[in-house]
Amino acid sequence: MAGNIPQNLKYTKEHEWARIEGNRVVVGVTSHAQEALGDVVYVELPKVGASLTAGKQFGVIESTKAVSDLFSPLTGKVVKVNDALTDSPQTINSDPYGAGWIVEVEPSDTKELAGLMDASAYENLLKNS
Repeated sequence: MAGNIPQNLKYTKEHEWARIEGNRVVVGVTSHAQEALGDVVYVELPKVGASLTAGKQFGVIESTKAVSDLFSPLTGKVVKVNDALTDSPQTINSDPYGAGWIVEVEPSDTKELAGLMDASAYENLLKNS
């Protein structure tokens, strides 16, 4: 499992990841989360322009095992959603850190990113859960 935690990402305890790309942040769910969920069959995406609040729900992910809320790692405005997930939600299972990204956010306060876990801290969270 530790080998499937990219070092260049930030993580939440709810198993979302955040990748900083210029002045935007790409958000998805971790490999651990998609493995725990099983086969993803539906993703409820927010609308472009929606406001997200750190730690608050912004969508839903449904699998053959469960329905789970998606929690935003930061506060900001949605500037892009991965519409491809509407037709192919299973992309989250096959490529959680790549084509399975969920939203792109323009953060309102980049200082919030400092409160997220790095790869090492996330790995420790998984070991202790």
